[in-house]
Amino acid sequence: MLSLSLRVLVSSCLPLVALGQVFNLSELQWTLKNENGSIVIPGALPSQAHLDLYKAGVINNPLLGINEYTERWVINDNWTYTADLSPFMQNYKKDASEKTLLVFYGIDTIANITFAGHPVAWVNNQFRRYVYDVSEYLSSPGSDNNLTVALESAWYYGMNVTEMPDAEYFPDTATVTTIDNFEYPNVRQWIRKVDDDFGWDWGPAFVPSGIYKPAYLVTLSESASEYEAPASAAPGLPHSSSSIFVDETSIDIYKYGQNSSAAPDQTADWVVNVTFGLRSVAAYEHPSVTLSIPELKLTSQPLPLDAIPASVDEATYVSVTWTIPDSIPERWYPYDLGTPKLYNLTVALDPLSGQGSSEVISQTITTGFRTIQLLQTPYSSEEVAARGITPGDQWHFAVNGKAFYSKGTNIIPFDPFYSRIKPDAVRWVLESAVKSGQNMLRVWGGGIYQPSDAATAGGMYDFYALCDELGIMAWSELIFSDTLYPINDFLLESVEPEVRQNVRRINRHPSNVQWAGGNEIEGMVMSVNTSLTNGTHYLDEFVYLFQDYLHDIVLSETKSVPYTDCSTTHGVLSLDPYVLRFANGTPGYIYGNTERYNYDATQAFNLSTYPVSRFVNEFGFHSMPSFYSWEEVLESPEDFAFNSTVVVSRDHHPPAGNLSWPNPNAPQGQYQMSSAVELWLPTPGTSDANQTFAQWCWSTQLFQSMNMVAEIAWYRRGAGMGENNLGSLVWQLNDIWQGVSWAAIEYSGRWKVLQYGMATVYSPVIINSFWMPENETLTILATSDRWETVDGTAQLTWYDWSGNALNTSKTDFAIPTLNNSLIFEGTGFDTILPSGYNSTDVWLLMNLTAQADGKTVTSEQYFTPASLADATLVDPEIAVTTGDDYTFTLSAKGGVAAWAWLDHPYGTVGYFVDPTSGVPTNGFYLIPGIDRTVQFVLSPELSTVQSPDASDFVVRSLWNNTHI
Repeated sequence: MLSLSLRVLVSSCLPLVALGQVFNLSELQWTLKNENGSIVIPGALPSQAHLDLYKAGVINNPLLGINEYTERWVINDNWTYTADLSPFMQNYKKDASEKTLLVFYGIDTIANITFAGHPVAWVNNQFRRYVYDVSEYLSSPGSDNNLTVALESAWYYGMNVTEMPDAEYFPDTATVTTIDNFEYPNVRQWIRKVDDDFGWDWGPAFVPSGIYKPAYLVTLSESASEYEAPASAAPGLPHSSSSIFVDETSIDIYKYGQNSSAAPDQTADWVVNVTFGLRSVAAYEHPSVTLSIPELKLTSQPLPLDAIPASVDEATYVSVTWTIPDSIPERWYPYDLGTPKLYNLTVALDPLSGQGSSEVISQTITTGFRTIQLLQTPYSSEEVAARGITPGDQWHFAVNGKAFYSKGTNIIPFDPFYSRIKPDAVRWVLESAVKSGQNMLRVWGGGIYQPSDAATAGGMYDFYALCDELGIMAWSELIFSDTLYPINDFLLESVEPEVRQNVRRINRHPSNVQWAGGNEIEGMVMSVNTSLTNGTHYLDEFVYLFQDYLHDIVLSETKSVPYTDCSTTHGVLSLDPYVLRFANGTPGYIYGNTERYNYDATQAFNLSTYPVSRFVNEFGFHSMPSFYSWEEVLESPEDFAFNSTVVVSRDHHPPAGNLSWPNPNAPQGQYQMSSAVELWLPTPGTSDANQTFAQWCWSTQLFQSMNMVAEIAWYRRGAGMGENNLGSLVWQLNDIWQGVSWAAIEYSGRWKVLQYGMATVYSPVIINSFWMPENETLTILATSDRWETVDGTAQLTWYDWSGNALNTSKTDFAIPTLNNSLIFEGTGFDTILPSGYNSTDVWLLMNLTAQADGKTVTSEQYFTPASLADATLVDPEIAVTTGDDYTFTLSAKGGVAAWAWLDHPYGTVGYFVDPTSGVPTNGFYLIPGIDRTVQFVLSPELSTVQSPDASDFVVRSLWNNTHI
C-alpha cells in the first residue's frame, strides 16, 4: 500500500469520504416518464415530478389559480426517473478490492430502485437515508446501464394497503375520529411521508413524488492508487481512492451523569460524545479519533475506538467521549437571554491510529455547550405555599439550569415541494422570528424533519444551524400527526432507522430543546379510549408506540435533550420509568400543556375562555394573505373578491375530508373570518372593488393579530399567576402557499399584521390591558420575562377619536423575575372612562419605558372600551412625507388613525422599522400632532423589485374600510 499521510476536510454538501471517489448523480442526464410512456420529459435530481412537469411545460405553476385541483392527475400516475450511467461507467475500473455505494439522502416515497439492470431495493420511507452496495452490479451489468427509480403513487399505494386483509381497522365516524382527514383521506398513517402532502387546513394537497434530495455514488478501495477522475466528479474532493465512508457523525454534548429524569449538575464536567456510522472496505483493529476546539486551545489525546470491520452492507457504529471542565467553554443561550456561543469542533478519525500509513478523515462541526431541561415533575408543597402556584406538575423548559419564558410560533414546511426550497427564504423566516422577539420555534410533527444545514445529509438549506447561529430554540417532533397508527413489524422496522438517523443528526445542535413523539395524538386516543367499547386497544397501541418504543429509541441516541410523547400532553406520572398521566389527575390541579382554537368571534377577547395552563403550544386564528400575495396566483379580475370561487377554493378550513372541490366546508372558514371583522372592525365596503378586497384581506389579518396579541399577553401574565405559565407558541409562523392560513409571514416572505403584533407583545417588557366585560373590570399590567427585577414607568393617556388628550397618569413600577406589576385596576365605566364620555368615543394609549439588560425598552398598546366596529372614528387625513432610504413620516391631519399601516409594493420583501430604535414597527394608532417615522428595510435576496418607487407604497387604516 502506498504510504500517505493526509487529512481531508469536507465542508460541502457531499458525503464525507477519505480520498474517495464521489460521483454526484445530479450530473447525469435524467428522464422522467409516466407509467404508460405517454409523457417523457427531461428530469432532474434533486427534484419532484410536479416541478419537472412544470419546467417542461406539461403543467402550469402548481400554485397558480386552481391548479391544485386541475393537476390532480399527476398524483394518480406513477413516475419513473431514469439516468444513463455511462458517464460513471466509462471511468469505472474493476478492482476486486473496490466497493461502490449508492447513496440516497431522500426519496419521496414509494419506489423501486434498479441499477445497471439489477433490482436494488424497494423503499417506502421519505425520511430515511438509504445506502446500497452496487459493486457486483457494476462488475456484471444487466440489460442496461441505467439507474432507475420507479415511483408509485403514494395515494394509490395507501389505498391498496388499507385494502389488505390484515390492515388494522380505524373507525372514522361522526362521533369517533381516529384520523383527521383533509383532501386525501385515510392513508397517512400507513405511509412514512410528509403528512400535509395529503392536504391540511392551511395548505394544498399535491402528494408529490421524486428524488427530492441529493444522491451520490461513492467508490471505496483498499488501495490508495490514483483514479482518473471523470469530468463530472464531485468538485472539491481528491480524485483518488479510499477505504472508509462516514455514513454519519453524531455529536451529543451533555453533563457528566446527566439523564432524562434528573436535573443535570450544572458544575459537572461536559461530556462530548462522538458517534460515527462507518462503512469500510478494509478492517482496522486500532482506530482512534482526536478532538479539538481551536478557539479554546483544547486538543484531546488520540481516543481509542472499537475495531472497524471490513463491511459496507451495514454501517458500523463506534463512539468516543471527551471530558471538558465546566468552566472552560462559554455556554450557548438563546439570543434574548445571553449569547448563542458556538465553537468549531474538529473531529479527526485515524483508522490506523498514527501507525504507519494513515488516511485521516477530518471534519469541522459547529456546535455549542448548554443544558436543556423539560421540567414535568410536581411542584413541591413549599413552592405552592410560597409562590401561590396552583398544585400539579411543572411543564416548562430551563436552559443552563434557569427557567425562562418560551415565546414563539410553530413552523410548517416552507414549500409543498422540498427540492425547490430557497435557503434565503428560510433564513428570512428565521431572522424574522428573531426580529419579532421569538426565542422558540416548534417544528411541527406533521411536516418534515428539518435539515441541519445544506452540507449535512443532503439538507439543501440551513435550519438547525441557523437556529444555533441566531440563538433561537427549536422544539423538534417525530413525524406523527393527528391520527392513530397501526402497530406492526412492517411499520416499526421502517420507523426505527428513521428516528435514529434524525436524532443522531440533530444532536449536534444546541438549539434543539426536545423531541416530542408526535402532534396532537394523545388527546385523540384519550377520546377514542372512552368512546369505543374496544378503545383500550387503541390506547394500548398508543402507549406502546409513543410511551415505550419511540421514547426508548430517542433516549438511546441522546442524553442532552428530553422526550415527550406528544406536542399536547397531560404530562407524566413518572419520568423513570416513563409513564404517561393521561386522565389520572386530581381535579383542580394543572398538568401538562394545552392549546386553544376558538372560531366563535364573540369569544375572541373573552379572557375566561383562554386556557389557564403551564404552557400553550398552539393557538391561532386564520386570515387572508395580502392583496399582493393574491396577485401572485389569481388570474382574472373577477377573482379578486372575498368569496370568489378561486379565493374560496384556497380556503381549506374546515377541511373537506375528501376530494370534493371546491372545499364544501370553506364557507364556514370564510364566515369565521368575515364575522370576526364585522363584529370587531368597520365592515369593508367602498366603491372601489379592489380596495374593498384589499381592506378585507388586511382586516382579517388585523383581527388575527388583535386576537393573538390578547392571548399572548394573557399567557405571559400567567407567569406571575397560579398557573406559572412559561410558554406560548402561536400557530403558525410561515406559509406554504398563497391562501387562507394561520401564518404570520406570507409565502413570499411578506409580514402580516400578526408578525408586527408579535414584535410588540413578545418584547421583553410589555404593558397590556385585561378587560372583564361581565363586571366591567379593567386591569393593566406590566409584564417582564427577564431574570432580573425590571424598573420602569408606565403612562396611561385617554384620547377621543379627534385626537384630544383627555387625561393622563404615570406609574412607576418594579417587576420581579418572570412576573407582573399592577399599573391600574378599576371597575365600572363610571370609574374607568374620562368623565362625560361614552365607551365608543374614547380609547386608551398605554406606554411603558423600562431598563432591561442594560438597555431602554419601550412598549405601546391600546385599549378600546367598545368594539372598533362601533367607534366614532374621524377621518385621519393621513399625510405621508417621503425621506431618504425609504423612510416615511406619517402625520394625522384630521382625527386618530386607528391601526395605521404601510404596505410595500408588489415584488418587494422586507419590513418596516423605527429608524431610531431599529424595532419592527407597523400597525399603530397615529395621533394628530404625534408623527410616526418608519423605514422600509428591503430583502434583496427575496425581492424581485430591487428599487421600488416610493410612490408605490400604500398607507391604509380602518378609515379606509369604508372610505376611498
